[in-house]
Amino acid sequence: MIKMLRRINLRRNRRIGSRKNTRIIPKGIIHLQANLNNTIVTITDVKGQVVSWSSAGTCGFKGRRKKTPFAAQTTVGNAIRTVVDQGMKQAKVMIKGPGRGRDAALRTIGKSRIRLTCIRDVTPMPHNGCRPPKKRRV
Repeated sequence: MIKMLRRINLRRNRRIGSRKNTRIIPKGIIHLQANLNNTIVTITDVKGQVVSWSSAGTCGFKGRRKKTPFAAQTTVGNAIRTVVDQGMKQAKVMIKGPGRGRDAALRTIGKSRIRLTCIRDVTPMPHNGCRPPKKRRV
């Protein structure tokens, strides 16, 4: 008689720990995207792997209030709080977009315990732009 062997799933038996609490990240990059309708903050380590992110929508703002400077300030505070707990001391800031939350978000980053080494505007600028539509004939 053939005896059935039990399959052991290694993933199920292994304990899954939280990676966020164990990592210590001394330096990072803060990507700040300020649209006309929303503000998105992504914090990465030096390699470019995302550590923390937040947006005005995830912070509870809806509709017209998402594009306000106060929403941007709350968004940055929410994203930075988790990173400061992981030991981030220095950061570069990359700002993209023409939104109203740019200045408020930058002010909030400056008030935090993170030392800014570089502030850079990476808003894409067209050199000549797209081809304009053909002239309208009536």
